[in-house]
Amino acid sequence: MARLPDNINKKIEYDITKLKDIYFAGGCFWGTQAYFDRIPGVYKALVGYANGKTQNPSYYDLKNSMHAETVHVRYDPDKVSLKTLLKHFFMIIDPTILNRQGNDIGTQYRTGVYYKDENDLAVIKEYVKEEQKKYDKPIVTEVKKLEHFYLAEAYHQDYLEKNPLGYCHIGFETLNSIPTVEQDKYEKPDDILVKEKLNDIQYKVTQENYTEKPFDNEFWDKNEKGIYVDIVTGEPLFISDDKFDSGCGWPSFSKPICDEVIKEKDDNSLGRVRTEVRSRAGDSHLGHVFNDGPEETGGLRYCINSASLRFIPIDKMEEEGYSNYIKYISR
Repeated sequence: MARLPDNINKKIEYDITKLKDIYFAGGCFWGTQAYFDRIPGVYKALVGYANGKTQNPSYYDLKNSMHAETVHVRYDPDKVSLKTLLKHFFMIIDPTILNRQGNDIGTQYRTGVYYKDENDLAVIKEYVKEEQKKYDKPIVTEVKKLEHFYLAEAYHQDYLEKNPLGYCHIGFETLNSIPTVEQDKYEKPDDILVKEKLNDIQYKVTQENYTEKPFDNEFWDKNEKGIYVDIVTGEPLFISDDKFDSGCGWPSFSKPICDEVIKEKDDNSLGRVRTEVRSRAGDSHLGHVFNDGPEETGGLRYCINSASLRFIPIDKMEEEGYSNYIKYISR
């Protein structure tokens, strides 16, 4: 098994009632399956044939049946978001090449994202739109509703697990390029303990949706290297590399450490719709996200209350249990 990284994802427990489905065609499905099977939050990846012209195709029918070699990804959206899965997918394909990936040529090796849930379409289209900015040539990856998916033959399932030296057109190094945060490590205490742990302003902000004063809070002008975590649970939320001075008087970040740790909801409290952001594990009120951030970092501004955060400097991260995130902070 030397060619495959360890599958730590298998140690995660899943509630199968929460699972969602998405389908990725990324060339030869052996490597694509092994890759997605190693993303924390993916319950299982299965290989098969999607969106062709015939029923129940076999591997040897694909040149004529127009099916794409496809991986069915079952995932827990509380542990990994569709956006994160799309990030991984586009890191292991060349989306500007038609009907080819690696050494494999043919319509069965085209790239595609196939969805079942209509709500996923907007997320996928928006991601592809942003991804297009990286390329001079047009992206030709299909984005279509799943018409049908047939499981591939048994010998194709988990092929690289059974044949670790088998052919694979992708690398696995990008698996660690996107931070992941395990929700189960960060539990919210009961309200009595929360009140004991927090000071007055921290409790009002995180539990009662209060907003602290601008330019009069702990982190609005802090520039030290390190990680910002939920004051209630310790769940990682932001890293210093993504912090910028927006001039608003509150800490501003271009993005969270990973999409999964932030929950968004509509906020009509001021008579207009804003997007509130809350922490995942602790459900702490953090602040709001706006579309007036730096264009070069995606255009978002996460405007966060200092009182909802605890800062851990980079030289203290290992002893406080955050060593996994040091590599994502520039020195």
